[in-house]
Amino acid sequence: MKNFLASNKGIVAAGLLIGLVAVTLQKLGNPGNMGVCVVCFERDLAGSLGLHRAEIVQYARPEIFALVLGSFVTALAVGEFRPRGGSSPVIRFFLGAVVSVGALVFLGCPWRALLRLAGGDWNAIFGLLGLICGIGAGTVFFRRNYSLGRNQPGRAGLGLIFPLFMLGLLVLRLMYPPIEGQAKNDFLFYSLSGPGSLHAALGVSLAGGLIIGFLGQRSRFCTVGAFRDLILFRQTHLLLGVLGFLAAALVGNLLYGQFKPGFEGQPIAHTQSLWNFLGLFSAGLASVLAGGCPARQLFLAGEGDGDAACFVLGLMAGAAMAHNWGLASSGAGIGPHGLAAVVGGLVITVFIAILFREKAAA
Repeated sequence: MKNFLASNKGIVAAGLLIGLVAVTLQKLGNPGNMGVCVVCFERDLAGSLGLHRAEIVQYARPEIFALVLGSFVTALAVGEFRPRGGSSPVIRFFLGAVVSVGALVFLGCPWRALLRLAGGDWNAIFGLLGLICGIGAGTVFFRRNYSLGRNQPGRAGLGLIFPLFMLGLLVLRLMYPPIEGQAKNDFLFYSLSGPGSLHAALGVSLAGGLIIGFLGQRSRFCTVGAFRDLILFRQTHLLLGVLGFLAAALVGNLLYGQFKPGFEGQPIAHTQSLWNFLGLFSAGLASVLAGGCPARQLFLAGEGDGDAACFVLGLMAGAAMAHNWGLASSGAGIGPHGLAAVVGGLVITVFIAILFREKAAA
């Protein structure tokens, strides 16, 4: 059966729907300009599990579980669930951590950068420029034979373990919901104030995440891949989806009264332009070397890609480190060790890019 969502019209439709779902989730309770932010939501999940103790960003975001499970069920249904791995999974873990730290210096993943721009946050312009430049820098290494190697088919358990892990966390969330006025139940931490306390209803979040998981798996939607393909191959297929996402988010924000243009007073954002640029430069460089943006990695993990699952676990670990060690930014500006975080992330990423250059064939 022909996959419409893989066509040019289909990727635009997917981008439009994902953007609309994201701003609708914001309208229904998710934080401002954060209808769906994979890194921010991974950070909240890490906090809910007690991996960091920043009290204002602790919530087991159902969207994360649903993105993986939506992709998983879709891949099973269309015969595209293919357990695989072995393409430098440990390196991908560290790249995921670098992406998370860089994104939290900016305060958002590539999707949130687009959502912030669509909401009128002009600070996002510097972040998106950094993202594109970071991806461009990554393509330089591809031209010099950078590769983490090919993954290989694996046993069913390799592909099942991460979706089952997400299902287990969802069950834990259902069994131990937030209790009004309590910061912790038997297992999970919950924010009583701040971004972690802002969320759409559980069923709405799950439905939105499942829709996006389906669309992402069928369309191969990827923000980082869009700019990579444009720079490396002059291909615009994935970019059409990104433009659709941005357009739908902009129109949705205008309709919902969520468009508030300016630099100052934007929700969960700071105005330090250099660090907005460098934060997403670091995240963009590490993402392109890992093969996709944070959301794309969730879709791949749902399809059975164990290497992508390692990247996602790296995102969670990086988010925990960012808040435990003062690396993450806040509305007041970058964290006390934000400069060291960005520089350190760039050093690690460039070292990996140089180390994993394959010798050209004779």
